[in-house]
Amino acid sequence: MLITVSREYGAGGSEVARRVADALGWRLVDNELLERVAARAGISPEEMAGIEERTPSFIERLARVLATSTPELFPPPTGTVAELSEATLVRITEAVVEEAARDGRAVLVGRAAPAVLARERDALHVRLVASRAFRIRTTVERLGLDPKEAERIMVQTDAQRERYHREHYARAWADPLGYHLTINTERLGYDGAAAVIVAEAKRRGWR
Repeated sequence: MLITVSREYGAGGSEVARRVADALGWRLVDNELLERVAARAGISPEEMAGIEERTPSFIERLARVLATSTPELFPPPTGTVAELSEATLVRITEAVVEEAARDGRAVLVGRAAPAVLARERDALHVRLVASRAFRIRTTVERLGLDPKEAERIMVQTDAQRERYHREHYARAWADPLGYHLTINTERLGYDGAAAVIVAEAKRRGWR
């Protein structure tokens, strides 16, 4: 029994997922991995927020940390961590998602979890969307940014997520057919969106 939450940037994925996990009494798996990586790589959470996850410099730093902490998942192909490719990091991310999902009763946010766990029969895949204006406004309020900067980050992040799914899973990230539910958080609010997800989980007999 798993729920995955994919979200447009600024659509409230973490907020909705937390409400769902609290209502069901399940584990929430959100940003803990990257927070731990940031700490061990000597990067503050603030710096982390401003780094594109897959720029070469960050790939190298992430690879170095993960190679040290999980060598069984991350054998350097040519003897040097710096030469590891994004494809290798994708494999590691998949392993981490699968491990997080193994015990069930978890709400997983992002990390292409709907694609990684597509074959899981007891999984509910949810996508959260909202209008561009709403997401810009939410980002401005959350991060204290200028609207133009908030929009730039939003567009860039969503384009990166689309590319990631297309290149590594041959999936269209925004295709509603890849999800059981597509929910507009602007229309329903975070509480309303969470209520829809929880209701579907309970309809399936999940507790």
